[in-house]
Amino acid sequence: MNTIDNNTKRLALIFPGIGYHKDKPLLYYSTKLAVSKGYEIINIEYHDLPHKIRGDLAMMHKAAEMAYEQAAKQLNGIDFSQYEDVLFIGKSIGTAVLAKYVSDLFSGEHNCPRIRQIWYTPVEATFSFASGDIIAFIGDDDPWSDVCHIKLMASDLGIPLHSYPGCNHSLECDDTGRNIDILRDVMRITDTFI
Repeated sequence: MNTIDNNTKRLALIFPGIGYHKDKPLLYYSTKLAVSKGYEIINIEYHDLPHKIRGDLAMMHKAAEMAYEQAAKQLNGIDFSQYEDVLFIGKSIGTAVLAKYVSDLFSGEHNCPRIRQIWYTPVEATFSFASGDIIAFIGDDDPWSDVCHIKLMASDLGIPLHSYPGCNHSLECDDTGRNIDILRDVMRITDTFI
């Protein structure tokens, strides 16, 4: 059983995907886990992003830039030095946004808090900004990414990547019972990481 040190200030920042918001299973339950461990929560929201971007690299890049600008604006003024532990949790394009944010904000910082990242179904661009303590999850049938390339990049960077056969970009398949088992497994691993 985990105990919470009430003197440690913890912050978890939740970066959604496009159409995959804070109330969807992966983000909803990981947020609940973080709260149970004493983390304050900040939910990032995006507005007016392009929606039909899959397979269009220019539009994906544009959506990521827009999401990054909006996230940076929402986080402007946060004094991260008051926290001892900061957890970034993202889904899909949110993984690229948070990884770039972490890279931009904390690279070269010597007095930064403990920074960790959880990537649910990361897009390939996410790996360009990989730094620090990271865990990732991907479905083998994820139509948003070149899964083989993601596995290779994760391996090259030493990022633990948990892969789920037959699962899509939401880590779901055609079997509801199996989806519940997968979600349980993802949250068990997430809980251990947190």
